Amino acid sequence: MGCAHGKCCGHRPRSSDSDSREFQEVSQFSVHGKHILTERSIEFVPVPSRNFRLEYSVLTQRGYYPDSPDKENEDSFCIRTQVQGNPNLHFFGVFDGHGLFGAQCSNFVRDRLVDILANDPRLLDDPVNAYSSAFVRTNHELHDSEIDDTMSGTTAITVLVVGDKLLVANVGDSRAVIALKVGDRVLAENLSSDQTPFRRDEYERVKLCGATVLSLDQLVGLEDPDIQTWGDEESGGSDPPRLWVQNGTYPGTAFTRSIGDSTAEGIGVIADPEVCTVQLTPDHLFFVVASDGVFEFLSSQAVVDMVASYPDPRDACAAIAGESYKQWLAHENRTDDITIIIVHVKDLRNAGANAARTASLRMGGGSSNSSFTTASEMYRSMRSEISVFETYQRTISNDRSHAIVVPSPLRSPQS
Repeated sequence: MGCAHGKCCGHRPRSSDSDSREFQEVSQFSVHGKHILTERSIEFVPVPSRNFRLEYSVLTQRGYYPDSPDKENEDSFCIRTQVQGNPNLHFFGVFDGHGLFGAQCSNFVRDRLVDILANDPRLLDDPVNAYSSAFVRTNHELHDSEIDDTMSGTTAITVLVVGDKLLVANVGDSRAVIALKVGDRVLAENLSSDQTPFRRDEYERVKLCGATVLSLDQLVGLEDPDIQTWGDEESGGSDPPRLWVQNGTYPGTAFTRSIGDSTAEGIGVIADPEVCTVQLTPDHLFFVVASDGVFEFLSSQAVVDMVASYPDPRDACAAIAGESYKQWLAHENRTDDITIIIVHVKDLRNAGANAARTASLRMGGGSSNSSFTTASEMYRSMRSEISVFETYQRTISNDRSHAIVVPSPLRSPQS
């Protein structure tokens, strides 16, 4: 869900084929009316400090835009293993661009955020501040770049695996979700909270910064602008509240935090991430990092249920993308861009942890929950357990690969 005057309208230049990290994408309706999506092989990476491994796959697909056939995929992703040459640090991020130069903004942040984070010597000793600083610095660098981000920008949802802990940082309305096994059930737990005017704390913050918050119908006079309640994202998703300058009809962002969007910064759209830390346990099965093209019509629990139904994360990625497209086209005449990273946690043994423990450490106007172990304390204790660092970093490139036909969401997966 992006800006009213950028994400869904207007022609964009076709993406270049020169960047080897870009997926080759094909029409999602090119084989007998079925969705065709790009995919990559399953990747594995060990986490030697805790003697477990991560198994992951990723999928990205341009949306279906009948009025803008040349519109490029504004989503991007970054997977970097062994950050800082450390075999126990692994980064996963999804970036959802918006506006006329959304793809350029998304790609810029994809490249710079992880580099800034990886080069920060405070990362293990003070990870929350290092993460927050990386987001803010990336935002400043985007402003100073040749990319026009006055009305363009990107969301960013990222997960840094540090041993058997997760550090999650988010700006915008993309989402990270983790699966927790409770008895015979697999429950979805959000690792991030969508930053939109539906959230009362975010609504009040941007109002204090001078934003006018109205839905499109309220802006054009079809609904009463004095009614400042819009239900929740499920009930109000078709015409969500958006941010406007006073007495103006721009920028119309449906989110309250992003990287870029320099015009919207004047009314409270900030790049300070909300950060949380999570202690992994053997009951954590996998986590999902995805753009809002997935979560616009699918709940976190629905996504977790689908992943749990497919042993192969490649099949799960394709099934979620296919169901997302189906739901988009049932509600609208287009779809959003879709990007999904699925990471399975394999062979984790952690008998001392009896339950999930999540500490919400909100930055930039949020609150801190002091009842949990702080991120700094956890990472100091973990740092002493890492004995040998690998001497190289490996960035997973988005190599061109064969297309696959999405498994039908209505068909039970083969076991």
